[in-house]
Amino acid sequence: MTETETVAELFALDSLISDEERQIRDTVRRFAADRIRPHIADWFEAGVLPVRELARELGGLGVLGMHLDGYGCAGMSATTYGLACLELEAVDSGIRSLVSVQGSLAMFAIHRYGSEEHKQRWLPSMAAGEALGCFGLTEPDFGSNPAGMRTNARRDGDDWILRGTKMWITNGSVADVAVVWARTDDGVRGFVVPTDTAGFSAPEIKHKLSLRASVTAELVLDDVRLPASAMLPEARGLSGPLGCLNEARFGIVFGALGAARDCLETAIDYAQSREVFDKPLAAFQLTQAKLADMALELGKGQLLALHLGRLKDRHELRPEQVSLGKLNSVREAIAIARECRTILGANGITLEYPVIRHANNLESVLTYEGTSEMHQLVIGQALTGSSAFR
Repeated sequence: MTETETVAELFALDSLISDEERQIRDTVRRFAADRIRPHIADWFEAGVLPVRELARELGGLGVLGMHLDGYGCAGMSATTYGLACLELEAVDSGIRSLVSVQGSLAMFAIHRYGSEEHKQRWLPSMAAGEALGCFGLTEPDFGSNPAGMRTNARRDGDDWILRGTKMWITNGSVADVAVVWARTDDGVRGFVVPTDTAGFSAPEIKHKLSLRASVTAELVLDDVRLPASAMLPEARGLSGPLGCLNEARFGIVFGALGAARDCLETAIDYAQSREVFDKPLAAFQLTQAKLADMALELGKGQLLALHLGRLKDRHELRPEQVSLGKLNSVREAIAIARECRTILGANGITLEYPVIRHANNLESVLTYEGTSEMHQLVIGQALTGSSAFR
């Protein structure tokens, strides 16, 4: 049998990253393989995740808010963060979601828009994984159109009173702090809400068939009273939460490709060992055509992700370019997962292999933090100058 190559080798991807980036990527890969992979199928099947235990370990690894500076954060490059997301999602999208929501939504919101008091109070413990955060933007009736949000904050003397409901909130029921976006007389504003505040509750959402190894909740704000200092002073209007979403979407650009890579590597290994008509499945032309096409799309996706990472590190990355990456990575990843399932046949639907688990998870990644249709419209507006959102 001829010598085989991985997609990374085929595209010479390691030649495009530095020794430090490779070292950190490999450290995260080993952690994910040793600590998470042996348990992830059982967690997925049971619909549980030991979030607090994992958060402390991930904090010790330095990946929580790793692309932020100061306050206990590692201050790594955006590209390094992306590579870490890829390795985490190669094990499960729920693990990358935990890290993404903690670092790129909750921590980023406080780091970018918060007061010095907010930063000192929350960021060091969140970077260490000792405190967990969540991000409350999406509502039951307003996902793609956050401008329609009904959650509101009104003044009562020097305090704020928050009332409303948020939906599909990762880490919501285990969080110590929630960054909540609400409508005020001064437009949309963000608030730092300790989750032990009276009137705050976060019932967990059950019966999911996707992202089962992830905690998802509803946030209920029933006249939650906050001091004036709870408001994020530097965020005004929807640009605040949308800026946070761009941070999280960047992680998905890399992360979804990790799920695709794991599916493809599984399919290649399976096809080499599975015999059909007295020879390996991998030796058939139709199988090789499938593998070649998937490797090509995965490699192209990784090249685009690395390019976008370099743009971000130079502070040149634009929102429509993030949309390019998110649309491409997730669309190709879910197509690869589905195609790999065909190679595994009936074995592809069991949790003995990761493929159907990745495929189910990617159904959520396809639509959260901007559906594919919304990203198409962002790209279309960039190309034509015309908004087609309404």
